Formats: sequence, structure tokens, C-alpha cells
Amino acid sequence: MDLSIIVPALREPYLNRTVDSILKNSELKNIEVLVGVYHSELSDKIKNDPRVRVFEQSSTLGMRGTENIALDMARGKYIMKADAHCIFAPGFDKVMIEDCAEDWLMIPKRYSIDFITWDIKKNWPVVEYEYLAFPVPDSWGYTLRGAPWHERKAERADAKYDIDDLMIFQGSCWLANRKYFMNRVGYLDDRKETYGSFAMEQVEVGLKYWLGGGKIKLNKNTWYAHLHKTKNHYKSRLFSHRYKKFPGMDKMYTWTSKHWINNEEPNMIYKFKWLIDKFWPVPKWPENWQEVWKSYNL
Repeated sequence: MDLSIIVPALREPYLNRTVDSILKNSELKNIEVLVGVYHSELSDKIKNDPRVRVFEQSSTLGMRGTENIALDMARGKYIMKADAHCIFAPGFDKVMIEDCAEDWLMIPKRYSIDFITWDIKKNWPVVEYEYLAFPVPDSWGYTLRGAPWHERKAERADAKYDIDDLMIFQGSCWLANRKYFMNRVGYLDDRKETYGSFAMEQVEVGLKYWLGGGKIKLNKNTWYAHLHKTKNHYKSRLFSHRYKKFPGMDKMYTWTSKHWINNEEPNMIYKFKWLIDKFWPVPKWPENWQEVWKSYNL
């Protein structure tokens, strides 16, 4: 098996469009698409294709637990995770695998989806580089968020940067060597006292790569497009905020920031400061960021 593509589907109205795009645009001969759905959705029309394996998840698992089941099921040399509201470039899988070193986590450049045409939103910019924003207190707690790094994109537009170091990523699509991933990251931590069932996958996975001796790489030779949800999507109840916003979510975000900035993750090769120094100057990080962080007294 060449590639296992994991698609967590938490009541996703565009799941079949996503699976169709994967199957239509894959150029590998031997892939499997592992789709996790709720019991109530098992009878729904999910793409009938020998490459698609549907499994049931409970309502309490959340995205992290669903991905962990799929990681157990995966048979591919490589694994890929994709949100259930995406489209993909022709040959996306072959391009990434051919370019991917064993210890790399690979991220394709990202477009937004036009909700009406279900195609690339041509008037929105493509997202390439992202940075970890310095955590400041807000309603989400103290959060290590990813944000588009426009300056770095402009500075590294030359073709020699078509595969380039990436500080952090959004989380809706990534690809990795399965054996290395399981040794370096393993099953996602979904405990209530840590990340919880949903949040901060990109931070856990991304920092375990960078600080554990691997690398995150942006691949500009291919792309995917992701649905940017708007207020109208939530008002119409196509999607729900319930799994993103609930009591205690701020504590999970704050715990994540403390855990990594304070170097509490075991078995890392580098300290958190190493990553900041590697990409310095990082937007919105003060020169005295360590003193500012300490002043929070978390």
C-alpha cells in the first residue's frame, strides 16, 4: 500500500465531494481512504469505491480520537490527513511522496474553496508560509496560533524555494512517512487535561517534528483547497461551533502554549527557543519574548 489518507468526518456535509476529489486526482496505484463517521451517518451515501474504507466513530471521540483509529488501520508506507471539506490538485499524492524525505512532514500550498462553484476561489491569495503567533491573552486563553506569513512568501518567491522550511501549518492537510510519524509523533494525545479531543493538532504534530529532529516542509509544486467557513455556514447549521467552543477550551489552548514554550515535552532534541531562533525574526514576537512570557505567571 502506497498511501493511507485519513479523513475525519464530524458531521461533514461535503464529505463526498472531498472523497471524490481525492479519488479523481490521485495518481498512485495503491491508496486507501480511511473515512471516520458517526453511527448515524453510516447509512448515508458515502462513496462506494474499493479504495474507500469507512469506519464508525463514537460521538465522544472527536477529531483526535478518530485520527488515532485511522492510524491503527493505516497500511500505507505514507499517511496523509485531510479535512472533509477540501479539493486537491491532479497528482497531489504522487508529487508529495516523490518529494518527501523520511523525516519530513509535508504541507502543500493552500487555496480557499469557492462555496458556489466548489473550485479554487480565484480572488483569494494562496497560503504558503505560516508562523506561530506569540501567545497573548484573549477569550481562547494563551494560544500558539498559526498565521499567514506574507513577508516570507514575498521574500522566497524564487523557484529554488519550491520546497522550503515551514515553521507551522494550518492542520487541514499534511503527509508523512508512516513509520517515522508513528515513531516521532505516534497517536495524538486526546486527554481532557491536555489538548482535548479537537484542538491544536498542528502544534503537537508540527513541534514534535521540528523539536524532535524532523522538519516541516512546504511543497509549492502541488496544492489543495480548503473551505473557509463563514458566519453564514454556522448560521445555516451546515457546520457547528460546538466542538470548537465549549467550557474549558481556553485551558487546553493555554496548556498547549505552556507545555511547549516551557519545554515540558519529553524526548525532544531541541528547546522551543531553537525554533524561534531558526525563523527569527518572527512577526509579532517581541525581542524580549522570554521575559514577556514569564511575566504572565502561568
